[in-house]
Amino acid sequence: MSTSRIALVTGANQGLGRALVAGLAARMRAEDVVLLTGRDASRVTVAAEEIRRSPDTVARVEGRVLDVSRPEPVATLAEELRERHGGVDVVISNATARLLPDVSQAAQADEFIDVANGGTHAVLRSFAPVLRPGGRLLVVASSLGTLGHLPEGVRPLFDGASLDQVERVVESWRSAVHHGTSGEAGWPLWLNLPSKVAQVAAVRAVAAERRARDLADGTLIASVCPGMVDTAASRPWFTDYSSAQSPEQAARAVLDLVLATSTDPALYGELVRFGEVLPWHGGTQPTEQEALLVP
Repeated sequence: MSTSRIALVTGANQGLGRALVAGLAARMRAEDVVLLTGRDASRVTVAAEEIRRSPDTVARVEGRVLDVSRPEPVATLAEELRERHGGVDVVISNATARLLPDVSQAAQADEFIDVANGGTHAVLRSFAPVLRPGGRLLVVASSLGTLGHLPEGVRPLFDGASLDQVERVVESWRSAVHHGTSGEAGWPLWLNLPSKVAQVAAVRAVAAERRARDLADGTLIASVCPGMVDTAASRPWFTDYSSAQSPEQAARAVLDLVLATSTDPALYGELVRFGEVLPWHGGTQPTEQEALLVP
């Protein structure tokens, strides 16, 4: 079994994902390996090379093309890392697709759901089993991922759900979006709300199954909110950027959680923002973003 630590970040060729790779590469050891993954081969190659050339980089950085919207390549990579290294030590699921307010939500639904939710499910299913004792598996979500951000009628669908159940709810919601019946079924128009809640629910489902043994060996599975990040993807959705962070700033709290020698057991399975748990049943329904939407 490899004595090197193995880290992997999805959606890592730009923005927060790239900052997470750079931070891991700067703070891990020379014998450790950080895999920078993304769907675009040229962007992956350029991003990995630029991080390798940084004077702050210590660990070895490798670029890998990975389309998390399909479970097969995710499973293949997880098995490869199990065979080569005995597993992985750090997995950060960060992949997402851009949403625009001036394009029909239904027209954007498949790519967004496939990447954000399908990718989360694939990473959890394939990488949780190969996570080495004391490892970290984090899904980058949002403070919008708590139940209170959904209308009351659909909240029970995610509360206490298994991963299989979360997947079925996501597919039912997707179908309703395409058939124009999502509003009648109680879903909000903005795709980001059910998607983020489903991500957090998926993490909670996997964590519930593994809690006892993971807490015993110091393993952490959780979802994380990095706070507001100033990127091209987020700018169309907010009017006040006075508190927005750069990707590098937003990466710090996530990396502190990943690289901590020990973690508070209360964080296990939860949605964590700046080291604090966001209550699963908390949150209120936002209106600013939904007012921007084209149906």
